[in-house]
Amino acid sequence: MSKMHGILLAALLALPLAAQAAGVRYVMRVDGLACPYCAYGVEKKLKAIEGVERVDVDLDRGLVVVDAREGVVLTEEAMRRLMKDAGFTFRSMRVERPGEAASAGQGA
Repeated sequence: MSKMHGILLAALLALPLAAQAAGVRYVMRVDGLACPYCAYGVEKKLKAIEGVERVDVDLDRGLVVVDAREGVVLTEEAMRRLMKDAGFTFRSMRVERPGEAASAGQGA
């Protein structure tokens, strides 16, 4: 039973670290993402931004999800320009932080 307690304690201690490391998440709705090659181009551009840790593209739903370190700010204007330069249409963006509901007034 003590081994189980040790595992449980380790898991509980890791939770705050995982939340802290998560930083901020940007969820963008983008039109025109139709193939893996499209996704690769967008991922490459976003990963080139300092502080961006992870990029996921959901082709079926037209979503681009960016996880960045806390303090990294991706503005709607900058993302609109980046998507336009890549050949896509930026529609909207919402910002999520661990432990908070999605930012009000921004829908993706």
